[in-house]
Order: sequence, then C-alpha cells, then structure tokens
Amino acid sequence: MDRLKNKVAIITGGGSGIGRATCLLFAREVAKVVVADYVAEGGNETVQQIKTAGGEAMFVQADVSKSAEVREMIATAVKTYGRVDILYNNAGIEGPSAKLANYKEEDWDRVIAIDLTAVYLGMKYVIPEMLKQGGGVIISTASVAGMVGFPGSGAYAAAKAGVINLTRLAALEYADKNIRVNCICPGVISTPMVDRVMGNRPRDNVVRLEPIGRLGQPEDIANAALFLASEESAFATGAPFIIDGGYVAR
Repeated sequence: MDRLKNKVAIITGGGSGIGRATCLLFAREVAKVVVADYVAEGGNETVQQIKTAGGEAMFVQADVSKSAEVREMIATAVKTYGRVDILYNNAGIEGPSAKLANYKEEDWDRVIAIDLTAVYLGMKYVIPEMLKQGGGVIISTASVAGMVGFPGSGAYAAAKAGVINLTRLAALEYADKNIRVNCICPGVISTPMVDRVMGNRPRDNVVRLEPIGRLGQPEDIANAALFLASEESAFATGAPFIIDGGYVAR
C-alpha cells in the first residue's frame, strides 16, 4: 500500500477494462486518479467505485485523438491537483478486421488517431508539466500486435508498433530530465475490446495460443502499470514490457 502516495495519475480509457483496473489499483495505492474516458457513463462509474472504496478521483471526458481535449484534460488535472506525476496513455480501439488491400482509409485513420496519435498528444502536452515539476512517469499501452504479425489488424498493429518506438524515442529525449517513459505490450486480455473481437466464438482456441494456459486479466496489466509508475522501476525507461502469458516467446 501507499506506493503512489502523493502522486497524481491521469489514466485514459479509465472507464472499462485495463483502464478501470488500473484506476482502482492506483487509487488503492493512494494516488489521486484522474479518470479520462470518451464514454462518461463508464468513467463516472470508475470514479464512484474509487470513492466508495475511500480513494480520491475525478472524471474528465475526453476524446484523446483531439489535441484541444488532451490539453484540457491535462490542464484540468493540474488545476485540480497541482501537478501530474503519472500519465498512462491506455485508451485504444481495435478497429475492423480486414486484409490491407481491403482496409478502408477512414478506418485506418481512426485507429491511428486513437491508438497512436493520442499517445503522441498525451506526451506532447504532459511533458512540459513534468519538466516544470522536475520529473514524472509516462506509460502507454502498446500490444504484442506491435511486435509480431497479426493478419487482419493492419492499422492496430501499425499503431502499436508506433507506440513502442515512440516510447523509446521519448525515453531517450527526456531521460536526463527525470522523466521515465515505458510501454506495456499485453497479449490477449479479457476485456470488452476482446469480447467485441471474439463475438460468440469460443475462447478455447485463443487460450491454446497462450502457453500459460489462460487469458490475461485486466489486473495483470494493472499490476505491471503500478510497477512502472512506482519508484520500484526507477532504473527502467524506454522499454516495452511484454505481459502476454508467453505468446511472443513461442
């Protein structure tokens, strides 16, 4: 407990799945949590769960693919809590499944905007605040899809590969300013996103791809994010942390 005491954390996509699990965990570790999400209902539900458990949180509605809304999200956190110690760029969408030649340009643009451009915008507007206060931590959700081939997920895979390299670049540019930048590469995690992708198909085929023998849970990723947000990872920067049940190692 208390691993994030006196820290202020913004978590995007905090209304469900990995984002919600991370918000709840960070709050239990005594961070002040800014829950950001495009969907107000889910975001407010997360805030209520935190407050019911005795934590401190607020909700900010934001489309993280839009520059003005990202700037306002960060400004609201600073105005309310005085600083931003942790930004977790977690919001994302899967996009449709299609071979590249059949992938619609408007679908490509939307996935890249939410899964990659939003990470750039988060970094762009939080780094000046972190420089003012003498440091901070940036975490982003990438994916094993950014490391190995996932047929049918061209835009998603390209975006997540971009997140990994953007993480490395930002880490190198700001390592001497006490800003650590890392990303998490989840495998298949039991979230609403995966439910949408899988539909009514049985999960057994997916489970067989995971050497550890089960789907990941949102809490598996939240625990990794907590490590990266805390001083326990003080020597870690510029790294993609693979949390995938052994999928990439096969």
